[in-house]
Amino acid sequence: MTSAFLPDYAATMVQPSPNHGERADGRLPDMILLHYTGMGTADGALDWLCRDESQVSSHYFVHEDGRVLQLVPEARRAWHAGKSFWAGEVDINSLSIGIEIANAGHPGGLPDFPEAQIAAVIALCRDIAVRRGIAPERILGHSDVAPVRKVDPGEKFPWDRLAAQGVGHWVEPAALGGGRFFQQGDSGQPVEALQSMLSLYGYGVEISGEYDAKTAGCVEAFQRHFRAARVDGIADVSTIDTLHRLLTALPRFGV
Repeated sequence: MTSAFLPDYAATMVQPSPNHGERADGRLPDMILLHYTGMGTADGALDWLCRDESQVSSHYFVHEDGRVLQLVPEARRAWHAGKSFWAGEVDINSLSIGIEIANAGHPGGLPDFPEAQIAAVIALCRDIAVRRGIAPERILGHSDVAPVRKVDPGEKFPWDRLAAQGVGHWVEPAALGGGRFFQQGDSGQPVEALQSMLSLYGYGVEISGEYDAKTAGCVEAFQRHFRAARVDGIADVSTIDTLHRLLTALPRFGV
């Protein structure tokens, strides 16, 4: 049964979804996960997230015009991440607050995110991050925690604009250029070093020294978030330099 609840975020209206449960082991959310809906209309996506038979939900839903709805209380475990991994954790739903952003995504030709919508996402993320003490590097996209399987919120999502307002972890991506690169089928110590860097940042890649399909998928997910000028799964100089500077900028690695 769907029950009303008090919102956690002041600038929202409640539209309850029945699809949620207890967070495992009493975990408190320390991550924000951003999605696009990937459906033709916002109303259709919202209806699906609130249907019992869908078995999916998110904590928040952001319309194109900036209206924000809360579907699930933050204290509860919404069902938005699916099979996923980040920094050694596999139950991302128990660790995260999920935000669905109404956008047709790749199936709809990757339309731009409207200004009002991005402003609303920034305000919502800032509020959650302050209240929950969520670190910038723990504000991620669905594709980060589920490479290959998921591609949202997509390479047109303006992560740089969020970072300019204090939301998320970011460095200016290195420019595209020449130089040595690594791709699927390559192997050796340089590939192992790349895998180690991706793993240190949080991606679920095995450190094998073999540039396999999973490694390519993690590189593509990284590019989609942090170096979207070219998303091809090939670790070029621009990709590796951007990843290295992101790692250096993390509090646990920086100086």
